[in-house]
Parts: sequence; C-alpha cells; structure tokens
Amino acid sequence: MRTKLRYGQVGGTLSAFIGGVHRKAIAINEQAELVAGCFSSSNPGSNMECGAHYGIEDSRIYPDYRTMAEKESVREDKIDFVVICTPNRFHYDVAKAFIEKGIHVVCEKPLCFKVEEAEHLCRLAEENNILFCVTYTYTGYNMVKQARELIGNGLIGEVVDVKAEYLQDWLMDEVNNAGSSEKKLSVWRMNPDFSGISNCVGDIGSHIEETVSYMTGSKVKRLVAMLDKFGHELDLNANMLVEFDNGAHGTFSCSQIAAGHYNGLAIRIFGTEGAVEWEQEHPDFLRVTLKGQPTQIYTRAAHTSGHALEMNRIPSGHPEGLTMAFANIYRTFADALLNRINGKDTDGKWDLDFPNAEDGLRGVKFINACVESSDKGSVWVEL
Repeated sequence: MRTKLRYGQVGGTLSAFIGGVHRKAIAINEQAELVAGCFSSSNPGSNMECGAHYGIEDSRIYPDYRTMAEKESVREDKIDFVVICTPNRFHYDVAKAFIEKGIHVVCEKPLCFKVEEAEHLCRLAEENNILFCVTYTYTGYNMVKQARELIGNGLIGEVVDVKAEYLQDWLMDEVNNAGSSEKKLSVWRMNPDFSGISNCVGDIGSHIEETVSYMTGSKVKRLVAMLDKFGHELDLNANMLVEFDNGAHGTFSCSQIAAGHYNGLAIRIFGTEGAVEWEQEHPDFLRVTLKGQPTQIYTRAAHTSGHALEMNRIPSGHPEGLTMAFANIYRTFADALLNRINGKDTDGKWDLDFPNAEDGLRGVKFINACVESSDKGSVWVEL
C-alpha cells in the first residue's frame, strides 16, 4: 500500500511566487515528495539552484520538460504527478507531454489558450486514465465549500441572481501609459505571446467563473462582455452580463486598475429564499441572510459542517488563507490518486472535489467568449 506520492514540477524557480505556493501547499499535507523538476529551461543556473535547494538528485533536474517526461516515465520510481507552473503559453504542450507518458497532471489556470487545445487535453486525459487537476484556488477555501453545501441543500431557495467582482489595482499606471517606454508591460501576463488573448479576464475573471460555478452548481450558458484595453494589446478591465444554464442572470466585473483594491474577489449569490456572500480577503467568514431573518455570519471551524468541516486545518480565530486553499485542493487530489494506485474506489461525493480538465475547458471557453463578445461590439456569445 502506497502512503506517499512522488511529484515533479515544471516552472516555478525559487524567485517565482506561484511555484513556491504550490510546493508549500503540497508540503502542508505531507502526502507527496518533490523528486524531479525542470524549473527553468531558459535559465540553467536557476533550474539547478532550485533543484539543489530541494535536495533533488542532479540526474532528475532536467533541462526541458520533454526530457523530463520521457525519462521519468521509464523510471521504476517515476513521479506520480507533475505540477505545471509555467506561463500560460506552455500549459498545453507540457500537459500533453506528460499525459502521453501516463503521468497525472496538476496545472495552473487557465488551462491553455484555445478551446480546441483544452478539448484535446480532456480527451487525452480520459483516454489515458489520467487524473487532471486545474488549480482554481478559491474552490479550496473552507467557506466556499460551506457555501456550496448550503446552496446545494436549498437553504436560499432557487438561485436567481449573482453579483461577483474581482478587483485589483496593480496595473493602474497603465491606463495612461500605453506606448510609453516606462510602462510595466514587461510582466508576462501583459504579453499576448505568453498570456494569450486576455490578461484581466484570463488571469482573474476566470476565477470568478469557476468559483461561482463551484458554489452554485450552475454554469455560464452565454454572456455579453466589454473589455477595456486603454491602448494596450490586452485587457486591464472587464464587465460581463452572464446567463446561467438554470435561467438565472448575473454580472461579473474584474479589474486590475481599481484603486484601493488588492485582491478583492467578492461573490454574492441571491436566491428566492435568501442570499450567501463571501469575500476572499475575509475568507473565514460567510454572510448568510434568509428571508425575514437577521443576517448571520458563519465562521470557519465554528459554523462549518460536512465536507467543509473536514477540511478545517487550524482552530477558529487563526485565519486560513491562500496557501491553505491550495493545500485543500492538493489534499483531495492526492487522496484520489493514492486511492487509485492502491486499488480503492473514488466514487464518494467529495472524493474528486477538485477542479478538473472539464472545468479548465469551461474556463477557456469563458475567456474566449468574453474576448469574442467584446471584439464584436458586446454581443451575446454562447459558451
């Protein structure tokens, strides 16, 4: 019986933010050991430095992801899964390479650039019996899981409207800086060669779509979008009107030019019998209002139940944040993978409670639909 997994990482040098978050989150669970990686194919020094820092054998610090996939796949002690933390442009090729070698995949969002690529990855994963996780972080938060249970159990009745926003201000200077040699657009997210057809919607708007879908169980059916580029190639601000598959409507707004907002994901879900509201910057609290009753504040650990309670890590009053949300996603993924390796079933209600390739596909469709709608003068586009 296997009790621990082996994993490798592509991307995420010691200086990279998100690569470090993935490693820390996995370490929290103590379910997997980092044994291989290609942390940078463009900077051999950084690649070796990162591998050495984590005690990886020199022979398993690879110069590129293709070599890594090839050589790991034939080892007796090969990695069980790979973590992909590269810029968006590499996601498809890297995921494809490891799937074809029978190695399970955890990939940063968005899944890839094109809908056709996402559909191909979904088919490949199914054909090769691969567990595929896309790390839409906010689905890992305890109170998001609690909201999902409350809404799914009918507490607020039928969902009729959703108001969701994700506001940041880190690109404010770019509003009046188009074409300037002093602009900050050297960051890869604002480079279409690395980020794809969208910056703001692709980076944070996609989080809105996935988190709302996870909480409500409803999917965006069609949308109207207006993306603001302020003279740049990619969007810095976006507003969307959406229609869900249950007939409800909602508004999504994402921005990286919203002064005074740092990471302001806020989701408000309104039903026929009440409302549920959650804010990422106050993740341990869930605001619940039922018709004719005073508003209640649910707190993590004190007012969670079921699956959400099982995912609590530390006592009340000690906030659980981003890294713990990642850890919750990895915990479920690792449990599912260990069960598969050990011949156990994974058909329980929460056994596969992590965003999968199909969720990644829907996110790519959402991004592309937003860009298409805006480019055509803000018309309705079907997903």
